[in-house]
Amino acid sequence: IELSRSPKETWGFIHYGGYMEINGIYFAKGEFYQIIRDIGGVWNDSKERPIVCLLKIDDTDIYWAIPMGNLNHRSEKAKERLDFYLNIEESDIRSCFYHIGKTTTDTIFFISDVIPIKEIYIDREYLGFNNIHYIIKNKKLISELERKLKRILYFEDSTPNYFRQHITDLKNKLLIME
Repeated sequence: IELSRSPKETWGFIHYGGYMEINGIYFAKGEFYQIIRDIGGVWNDSKERPIVCLLKIDDTDIYWAIPMGNLNHRSEKAKERLDFYLNIEESDIRSCFYHIGKTTTDTIFFISDVIPIKEIYIDREYLGFNNIHYIIKNKKLISELERKLKRILYFEDSTPNYFRQHITDLKNKLLIME
């Protein structure tokens, strides 16, 4: 099985039909975000935001993905807010809400906005400068994203639906959907 096919070559830009790669960046279908709203979660993002697929924890078909954004598109006030969270004592769960790293640009990872997602809700791959699916390779970045994500998921396990997107309800909904 070929695991890293380009939708440009095989399926066109409109539909994604490949296999999700861990640390790969994708765009989700709009209908997925409607599911979040339908279960009572909040997803008000009007931008088409890429997500990085970071973990597949169990034998279900659910992956854990983190929304991303361009740090340079943030206002000074937003950057000050980020600095606050990034400089909180590491023992505080809020220190895991965000992370800044390098992808094709200076990137903010919205870790507390993590979503469980299935491949059927992936629209297409995020392409890098060379028009090839962008996969994060930086081991230090991946390690830090995974560390923070696991803390968020552990916190969610102990406090279901604490986060605005209702992670627990969304996962349960995805598990019963075909």
